[in-house]
Amino acid sequence: MSSSKTIVWFRRDLRIDDNPALAAAARDGSVFPVYIWCPKEEGQFYPGRVSRWWLKQSLAHLEQSLKSLGAELLLIKTQSTLSALLDCINATGATKVVFNHLYDPVSLVRDHSIKEKLAEVGISVQSYNGDLLYEPWEIYDEKGQAFTTFDAYWDKCLNMQTEPISLLPPWRLVPVAVTGTLERCSIESLGLENESEKSSNALLGRGWSPGWSNADKALTEFVEQNLSDYSKSRLKVGGNSTSVLSPYLHFGELSVRKVFQCMRMKQILWRREQNSQGEESVTLFLKAIGLREYSRYLCFNFPFTHERSLLRNLTYFPWHADVNHFKVWRQGRTGYPLVDAGMRELWATGWIHNRIRVIVSSFAVKFLLLPWKWGMKYFWDTLLDADLECDILGWQYISGGLPDGHELERLDSPQIQGSKFDPEGEYVRQWLPELARMPTEWIHHPWDAPPIVLKAAGVELGLNYPKPIIDIDTAREHLTEAIFKMWEMEAAAISDGMIEEVFDNSDGIETSSIPKVILNEKSSCPTYSSNDQRVPSFQNCNNRSLNRKRAKHVEEESLHSDKLNNHNKEAGTSRGEEDMCSTAESSASKRQSTSRISFSVPQSFASSDVRPLQEYESSDLKQSWQEKIDLEQTSSRNVASKLLEGNRSITKGPRTYLLAGEETLIVFQLPIC
Repeated sequence: MSSSKTIVWFRRDLRIDDNPALAAAARDGSVFPVYIWCPKEEGQFYPGRVSRWWLKQSLAHLEQSLKSLGAELLLIKTQSTLSALLDCINATGATKVVFNHLYDPVSLVRDHSIKEKLAEVGISVQSYNGDLLYEPWEIYDEKGQAFTTFDAYWDKCLNMQTEPISLLPPWRLVPVAVTGTLERCSIESLGLENESEKSSNALLGRGWSPGWSNADKALTEFVEQNLSDYSKSRLKVGGNSTSVLSPYLHFGELSVRKVFQCMRMKQILWRREQNSQGEESVTLFLKAIGLREYSRYLCFNFPFTHERSLLRNLTYFPWHADVNHFKVWRQGRTGYPLVDAGMRELWATGWIHNRIRVIVSSFAVKFLLLPWKWGMKYFWDTLLDADLECDILGWQYISGGLPDGHELERLDSPQIQGSKFDPEGEYVRQWLPELARMPTEWIHHPWDAPPIVLKAAGVELGLNYPKPIIDIDTAREHLTEAIFKMWEMEAAAISDGMIEEVFDNSDGIETSSIPKVILNEKSSCPTYSSNDQRVPSFQNCNNRSLNRKRAKHVEEESLHSDKLNNHNKEAGTSRGEEDMCSTAESSASKRQSTSRISFSVPQSFASSDVRPLQEYESSDLKQSWQEKIDLEQTSSRNVASKLLEGNRSITKGPRTYLLAGEETLIVFQLPIC
């Protein structure tokens, strides 16, 4: 064993077991574990109340675990992560910093910058894969391009040859001696929980047990007791019908490799036993794990996706940025029982079933035409397992922003969804006590109930329970009109040569400053180890077009007007309910654009520190990055299918990279080594 001193920088990998960075540091010599809390760098993605509660409990658990191994976790609250790391280096004499990868755009920029700055002062920096089965830069199609559909991506992953890897937790850690001055911070003084939040958070402890060792227990319990019935029970919106492992996975308390290998072993066992239901359950759960992987894959390869849809058509969609509708939706007062029950559970507990996430997000986007980015941010602020990449994937899927997502014109009735996933109305009655006495026959559509039934149930529509905010036929008509308007705006923009000047309709509440785009002309040739983290490369996107399928037929509950149906005869079918994905089943960025896109949200979010996303514009790069579209082969109606939002690398020699920060975009080129 060498005698090197290594700083282990914990982030969202709060575990001892199967932690590549910690294991590497323990092998090399003495370790100095540190967790750095920098609210300023969290920006608009500052965690919500319940997410911060989980983080606080998880850090306390990790602190005790490390202490039992012989090393103390240093907690730091700072205005700059880089400064905090440099202080640790100066106080310990450490020569190396290790950490596990993160893949969201903000973290990619920060980590890359920190690596460069530390290298300049002679500090060795090594990063590892502690969050995924496969690194995003390892999975491409036969042409070297990034996958843009989940099935193709996941098939490639499952067919890759990999050896089982499991890093045992260290039995003992050798601590680094601190010779300088370091300001230690207690968990309480991190400020993850204020006094006004403690009473509400106390209830969370009754249902959840954060911490990496508790994560192992939750995994074991799910595998041994609930996995075999997962294929059936996962469709129930009440009770313990899913794994509820998503918070553990998000905070890195549970190794996804461990979960995957555990599922594979069960799959082999049940196949030998000819347990078809067990096999199906494992396949479906592995798909949920795959969706989590895919969310990080998309955010890495297309780091603009937290602001703009992967398909460009939604750039022209006339969102109805109505603050009052947004408020009614999030407070659970839409008049649709299943939607309202889900939103009230979310507010009360920070958790909702994956199916409910699909239903409430679809209602916001398709019924109320609310900007999908508003919903994404609200989920981020309120979910216990708030996960940026999964959040992006779910909302883009629902809003029709992905090639294999929901058809934009698909509109599902909450009434029919309620009958399917809550047939007895138990879930609705649990979260809507005003409807507790409604007969099952009317529980999901009380507006149709006879007056005598409403009176007997004590329900007064419009008084103690709201009437529907909009009826289904009107919502379908509005959605149809919006789609046609989107096509018209798209065609007009192309014909006028103004396609790069489009503004997003969802930016009407606030505006924020436009940061500058900085061109870095340095041509250095970096060296990477096999474990080192890459930065996004867009060379694989050249000449890539996404063909957006349109539904030839959809479910009876999603039928549209004849006028819209006339445009849907070409190809494709809608995906079944069982194929839906959302923000977190197994948990379940900015890319420079030629157009100016802004995003703002109402200030009445649940989070006390909601900040609008920044706006970006790069007029001087429009010509060199604009994809050319052959208008003779592209009709005004399907032009959205031919456009993939984002940059096109025109450089054939050097590899072109782009990093996105909170206030800057950095475009630079590295020669091929």
